[in-house]
Amino acid sequence: MNRAIRDLWRRLDVTVQDAPIALLLVLASFVPALHSKGTQLGDLPARPMDALAGVVIALECLPLVVRRRWPAVCLAVVSLAFAVDQLRGYHTVAGTALPIALVSAGLHLEFHRRTTVIVATVAYVALAIGLDRDGSTEGVAGFVTFYLALAAAWGIGAWLRLSRSAEAERRRHVAEATRVAERTSIARELHDVVTHHVTAMVVQAEAARYLTAAPDRLDQTLQAITDTGRRSLSDLRHLLDLLNPDHSPEFVGDLRGLVEQTRLAGQPVEFAEEGESTRDAGSAEAVAYRVVQEALTNALKYAHGNQTKVHVRYGEREITVEVGTEGARSSSASGGSGRGLAGLRERVDVLGGEFSAGQREGGFVVRARIPAGNPS
Repeated sequence: MNRAIRDLWRRLDVTVQDAPIALLLVLASFVPALHSKGTQLGDLPARPMDALAGVVIALECLPLVVRRRWPAVCLAVVSLAFAVDQLRGYHTVAGTALPIALVSAGLHLEFHRRTTVIVATVAYVALAIGLDRDGSTEGVAGFVTFYLALAAAWGIGAWLRLSRSAEAERRRHVAEATRVAERTSIARELHDVVTHHVTAMVVQAEAARYLTAAPDRLDQTLQAITDTGRRSLSDLRHLLDLLNPDHSPEFVGDLRGLVEQTRLAGQPVEFAEEGESTRDAGSAEAVAYRVVQEALTNALKYAHGNQTKVHVRYGEREITVEVGTEGARSSSASGGSGRGLAGLRERVDVLGGEFSAGQREGGFVVRARIPAGNPS
């Protein structure tokens, strides 16, 4: 219930939200017990309420309704009415509207802020001179002290403005960083999906050129190209589904199907699995799939025809992946961008795992240890 009321209040126009403050000061100013109990600058003799006092009270309080929408207008009208209040000796509670207007102007005024400060200072000096000529006993020290109090009210508003601006800038940077991370994630997914499938299709198409004398093998290769294209379209559709805010399940590909597809592209792959995947593996299984996919893609591109070994072990708390290709070199050494391996490292790091890729044991080995059970 309280939350519904707060939400309703926030949806109201700012003038409606500020109206209670203005009305409260008006009512307080007409309470007999509070007559002459308001701000008393200059210590001029108090004067009883009259018709002009009612106009002054209205001009001091009611502009607070537009203190956020038109802060300069609000400050100007309230300041003028405050000057009349003090010069006439009404000393109403409505004088409290002046520091409120100053805080609001310091916070919400967009343009001509320095000019506003100068004009307000000149107006205050003129008021002090007028009060002194009317017999004020305030003295220079008193006027200066009151001016500093008013300046502090403006300063509070300016400080709040700077704080809000800094917070808005921080949120803008966070939003921009989030957009960059999302674009990077999408690019990484596209790289994983498109690079693997297109590489397989290119390798298969190249092989088909030399199979014109063997119709059966040619037909088999063309069918493999067709199947690879279908898998690519399926993965791309799933990637587009991931961009839908209503889609939450993490994509987990079929490792055996991935290995078989690579074999059809002419890459000899030895595949071994230990343990069984669990439902609470979270994103770990999807990351493991991407690690194997990228490693096999690089094997096809940079070590086509060389023996590749894939070993995946499902533990209680982690999944370990190792993919080694005999005689292979790193993608960067072979003219590749290395973007795929960098993306894998980021994926594994996000889950708190370990990733390595490099020349070992007469070939190129990719290893990953991915903690399981993390849904992020």
